[in-house]
Amino acid sequence: MSEAEKSAAARPHVVIVGAGFGGLEAARGLAKAPVNVTLIDRHNYHCFQPLLYQVATATLSPADIAWPIRHILSRQANITMVMARAEGVDRARRELLTSEGPIRFDFLVLATGATHSYFGQPEWARFAPGLKDIEDATQLRRRILLAFERAEVASAPETRRRLLTFAIIGGGPTGVELAGSIAEISRHALAPDFKRVDPRTARILLIEAGPRLLPALPERLSAHARERLEAMGVEVMTGRPVVDMGADHVTLEGGDTIAAATKIWAAGVRASPAAEWVGVTPDRAGRCRVAPDLSVPGAPDIFVIGDTAAVTDREGRPVPGIAPAAKQMGDHVAAVVAARLSGYPAPGFRYRHAGDLATIGRNAAVVKLGRIELTGFLGWMFWGLVHVYFLVGARNRITVAMSWLWNYLTYQRAARLITGDVEPAPVREIGPEPEHLHPPG
Repeated sequence: MSEAEKSAAARPHVVIVGAGFGGLEAARGLAKAPVNVTLIDRHNYHCFQPLLYQVATATLSPADIAWPIRHILSRQANITMVMARAEGVDRARRELLTSEGPIRFDFLVLATGATHSYFGQPEWARFAPGLKDIEDATQLRRRILLAFERAEVASAPETRRRLLTFAIIGGGPTGVELAGSIAEISRHALAPDFKRVDPRTARILLIEAGPRLLPALPERLSAHARERLEAMGVEVMTGRPVVDMGADHVTLEGGDTIAAATKIWAAGVRASPAAEWVGVTPDRAGRCRVAPDLSVPGAPDIFVIGDTAAVTDREGRPVPGIAPAAKQMGDHVAAVVAARLSGYPAPGFRYRHAGDLATIGRNAAVVKLGRIELTGFLGWMFWGLVHVYFLVGARNRITVAMSWLWNYLTYQRAARLITGDVEPAPVREIGPEPEHLHPPG
């Protein structure tokens, strides 16, 4: 072994779990630090989660918003990528337990994100999938497009109504964006393509347990979002918690049961089990309480960031589970590790809130940047520019921008692919063909 190889092998080993916004930022922040970095993720790609809903609604393809992790970090000499599933932490042995075996660490960064929370009703996951990764998005795309295909061959009016009823549960940014996008695809992109059924008759419900949509935004912007959605044909139901659901229905508080074949969960999340792995009592959302420098109390060599961490800002308010917050945490942890190795005191984390924004649909979005509030076309353009800017790589920025331009000019959706095995509709559901399909002679 050469002297250079011996020197590299002797460097501290930083293990980062999760290649989302926080984990990737931490890895990049350590590019020039005298450490060896191992980045672990169960996928081989980094996904731009804010645009997952556009994959689910056939606006973009998965490759437009996801990139191979190895390629992103290919020029970083001190990093190794391992595709594995994290399963626990052995603090005594300083090892991360994974599906590929234990990995020893000097510093551990847990950026394992969050999963869907069904508020004590895990059986609802079968009926109302959520949206957290590419697999979720392609499954939802399949469900949405299949609903129109099934309605095309259904003869009973009540069956068609059920198939063309879409219930989105949760009035945060994801729910609002999904509702607006499904309304657009049914009213425009699909309308000319079906003969027996009119996609414009689709019923889109946005169900929120709280008193208003987008609670993180001012009431004026929340009211504007509701008005725009209702103008697009979306039925907004606030103050109506879901109390039950099945394969073909959803029941709201008060006893109202709505026949709906397609349900989408956007109502809540729960952190990964990272808190349990490190022996810390989680908060109500399953997040790990951390010290001011984002380390685990009693374990200064282990850090928890992103949706998995319970962090407050200078005013004591919870730091939101959004991409900018995760990126700031990742950058902070990289700085803390570098400071410790250099013998400097580690700084405390200070969150800087950049703003809130959500798109509603064509020419419609709401944006809050400090005292600045944008709506309508201006807000929509700002939302688009911000999302294109934060995409990884010039190719993806150009591809997404061109796809949006094409969709804007033509009202089309280019990614309308139904993948996976599709069972044929029952013969008894297929009604007679309309007369216009059989021209005389």
